Formats: sequence, structure tokens, C-alpha cells
Amino acid sequence: MSADHAPEAAPPKDRSAVRSLLRLWPYVRPVRARLSVAAVVAIVASCVALVIPLVLKWIVDGPVAAGDPGGVWLGALLLLVIGVGEALLFGFRRWLVARPLAGVEAAMRADLFRHLQRLPVAFHDRWASGQLLSRGTTDLMLLRMFLAFPLTFLLVNGVTILVGVIILLAQEWTLGLVILGPVIPLVVICSIFEQRYSHAARRAQDQVGDLTTVVEESVLGVRIIKGFGRHRAQARAFRELSHTLRGTELHKARLLAGIWAAIVLLPELAVGAALVLGTVQVADGTLSAGTLVAFLSTALALRWPVESIGFLLAMSQEAATATDRYFEVLDAEPESASDRPAGERIPGRPAGSAGLQFHGVRFRYPDAPADAAPTLDRIDLRIRPGETLALVGATGSGKTTLTALVPRLHEVTGGRITLDGQDITEMPRERLRELVAVAFEEPTLFSATVGDNVLMGADPKAGDAELCRALDVAQADFAHALPHGTATQVGEQGLSLSGGQRQRLALARAVVGRPRFLVLDDPLSALDVHTEALVEAALRRVLADTTALVVAHRPSTVLLADRVALLSGGRIAAVGTHQELLRTNAEYAWLMSGAPIPEEAR
Repeated sequence: MSADHAPEAAPPKDRSAVRSLLRLWPYVRPVRARLSVAAVVAIVASCVALVIPLVLKWIVDGPVAAGDPGGVWLGALLLLVIGVGEALLFGFRRWLVARPLAGVEAAMRADLFRHLQRLPVAFHDRWASGQLLSRGTTDLMLLRMFLAFPLTFLLVNGVTILVGVIILLAQEWTLGLVILGPVIPLVVICSIFEQRYSHAARRAQDQVGDLTTVVEESVLGVRIIKGFGRHRAQARAFRELSHTLRGTELHKARLLAGIWAAIVLLPELAVGAALVLGTVQVADGTLSAGTLVAFLSTALALRWPVESIGFLLAMSQEAATATDRYFEVLDAEPESASDRPAGERIPGRPAGSAGLQFHGVRFRYPDAPADAAPTLDRIDLRIRPGETLALVGATGSGKTTLTALVPRLHEVTGGRITLDGQDITEMPRERLRELVAVAFEEPTLFSATVGDNVLMGADPKAGDAELCRALDVAQADFAHALPHGTATQVGEQGLSLSGGQRQRLALARAVVGRPRFLVLDDPLSALDVHTEALVEAALRRVLADTTALVVAHRPSTVLLADRVALLSGGRIAAVGTHQELLRTNAEYAWLMSGAPIPEEAR
């Protein structure tokens, strides 16, 4: 859960909705044949409806004028057959598109989720989870709706209008020109509408993401909210965001109402003028009554294709915005992966550089000001094979950042890190994370069983023996006493367990795979002193067989290590044993005493 959110982005002035929507082609291509057939069926169905005015003309000028009731009934039957045929064709079109479009949406959602897993931690630090959730839910729903309806009917209605205009001009060209009068004003109005609506659509969809973030944070942080009595403040924040979103949606509604009014009014005026002119022509005998009925029926049949242009354009703009938002995430650069085969050594590395080593490492967060000092600067540190090194420092000195560099959760901005002489940036990430196991100070558990959570850190073939061993090392035997033992669901983020229990399960997850390198970020901070002593005793056996970097705040944790490195101001200030640093380094002595560090000792 991130406190930040993706900044709202208004569409650039040269943005093209068509260009945005064309990015969907790779997903649409596998189902293009079925969608094309559905479009053809819809065009046929719409054009069938234009046959009805011609039948009416035949009825009026034929059986009605001749007083033939049998002919009228025949015409009525023909109209019924045409209506039923039109309905069946539209139903068939809907059946054709339902399954493939559900598959397109599922494929896009799967690609988004897969890509999110490959994006670096820095990306997730910048983006609110609600913004990402809205792209995987609301935006994809809008895209499916666009592919199901506007994509087809912009084409279908365009063809229908073209065929209808040809029929109108063929029946009576003077009246046809009157009907075409509003075309130019409507084109101008639609162009203005598209520009304004695209900005409003982007604003609304970003605000939905912000609202989703507030809801998610309120659910996940409900204990904090209730504990500090902040439910009214959260409700107020939600209400303010809802009010903002409501205003944006009303702005969209006003834009849609404006274009709808123009699209309805101008053609209606043209139809009215054609009716008056046609009536005069019928009275003069230059036009038959049947032709006038057929002309007006055709014009009225074109009302829906014309009037639907407004909301079809609106849905298309929303879909284009959703496409832009979707590809904002998909275009983000994923973690780079080395092409070098796993296990291949980097040429030119000295044999004595085995273990875990930091070579002049520098790190600056991507969003840090350009003139800010780097978080870590010129870190030179070596952890020998089989050695445990404790990393000690004041809050904000960069300890957690340094540990995150080893499994490449962040990338170094200078220098390099090697494992057994191999530069970690030249190793396949999967191989690197098989070699390095991590346990963070804030343990994260998933909505799964205890066993599944622990075995995430093991080989997929690992079983109960490895699980029990890891639980034993982490002193997490409480798992066996849960209602369903290690098959017990721990709930979202493991909040059904205590902080110490979650931390012990996270430690078990780190040691279950018997990693060659172990990175532990203050793994015992939530334990009581008795449990801590038991975990430390078991952890000593694990650390004897691995190379470990352990962030420590308490002397009891420091004593697990062979040596200690003091991190101060983003640099390694001293390295030695616990006793040596107590004697020779004032800052270290103050840190271990638990008292505040005086200014002169810093």
C-alpha cells in the first residue's frame, strides 16, 4: 500500500483517440474474424430496417390507394418478417462477440498482473495500489464495453447512415439535401465535444483510482483508524473525493447532454423542414404520398444511428483514456534480467572475492532531489563465506536500503555488489533470488495457509519436512496448534496473528530454502525476550551454514554476528567485533546503550 499516487495526466493536445485505441490490436487480432462477422451481421440487420420504409411506400401507393385489404395484410406480414429477422440478427451478433471479448479482457488482465510482478519496487513506491486496481478492473471493463458496442456500432451506424442518405436522395433529392443540412454543424460540434470529453474522462478515471485507494487503505488500516478514533476523518476524506468525482461526472453529463441536444435538435429541424416541403410537393402533385411516407420513414429510421453518435463518441473517449491508463503501466520498464546463464562466472574476478561484497556502492532514490546527498555513498564492505555480519546504525542511516540492494529490490546507482565474485547485475534474477533469502522487519503474509506462506521461500518440491524444520528454527511451533494446523488460513496480511507470530513465520520463510546468503532486516524486533532467546539459539545453527547480513538494533541480536559494521550518514563508519566497537567507537557504544546519541558523539 503506497501513500503516493500516480499524478493525474490530462490528454496531450495532439492526443488521438484512434491512435490510443489502435494499441488494443494485438489483443483483438486473435478474435478479429469473429468480430468482423459480428459487424457484418449488425450492418445487415441495420440495413434490413431500411427496407421497411420501402415496404410502406409500396403499401401506401399500392394496396391502400387501390383499396386492396389483402395487399395491406401481405404488407403487414412482410413488415413482421423483417422486424423478426432484424431482432434475430442483432441477437446473433451479441452471441458472436460475448465469448471472444471476455477472453480479450482476461488476457489483458493477466498481462497487467504479470507485468506488475516484474516491475521494480521503485515503481510500486510511486504508485498507489488503488490506481493500479482501477486499471485492472474499471478500465478493463470500459475497454470490454467499447469492443462489444461502440467499436462495432460506430461502423454499423456509419454504414447505415450512408445507405439511408443514398435511399433518401434516390427517393427525392431536393428533400434529401434538406436532410443533409445539419451535417457540417454536427461535425464541428462533435469535434469540440471529443476534445472536452477526453479531458473530463481522464480526470474521472484518475479520481476513481484515488477513491479506490482510500477505500483500500481504510479497510487494511481499520485497526489504526478505530484505535485512534479517525473514522470521521476517513469518512470526510472519502466524502471529499466522492464529491470531487461527482462534480467531474456531472461535468461529463453536461457535455453529453449538450451534444445529445444538438444531435437531436438539428436533424429534427431538418426532418420538420423536409415534411413541410414534401407536403407542399404532394399537394402540388409533384410527389406521391407513398414516396413522402417512405422518405419520412427512412429519415426517422436514421434517428437512432444519428442520435447514438454522442454517447458512442463518449464511450470511445472513455475507452481511449482507459487504454492510455492501461498502457501507462504496461509501458513502465520492468526489472532488467541478465542473459548470462545461471552459474556462469564473470571473467576477471579474483578468487579471493568470494562471499558477499560491496564495491564502492552508491544509491540515490529515483525521486530524490538532484541536490540531495545520496542515501548510501561509497560503501565498501565484505562478508566472508560463512560469516554473519551485523549492520548497526541510527534510524535513517540507510540500513534497510542497503539490505534491499542485495536481492536487487532496488538497483545500485554506483559501484557494484558481488556474490562469490559474480556481479549481481549480471546474474539472472531468478538465480539471484534462489541464492539470497530475505526477511523484512515488517512481515507480509498472504491470504493463504501457514504452510503456503512459509514454503514460498522454498523449492516448489519442498514438503512437510522442510516446513517443520523452518518452523522449528523460527520457534513458530504455534502453527501446529492453530485450528487446522499449518493448513490454517491466516487471513489478509496475516492480521489474525500477532506481530511476533507474523515475524516468526516470515523468518521461517527466509530459512526454509537453506539459502547460501541470508539478509535479515531486524527479524526479532517483535518478539518477547524469552521467545527471542529461543529463536536466537536456533538461528545460530542456521547462520553457521550460510553467509548472512543482519540488521540489528539490540545487543542480543548483534551477538549472533561474527563482526559488526556501523552505518552512519550513508557510509560505513567502522567495522569490527562487538567488543572492539564498544571500546573504540562512541556512536556505536551509545547505540548499544539505548540512550540518545549526543551531538558530539555523532
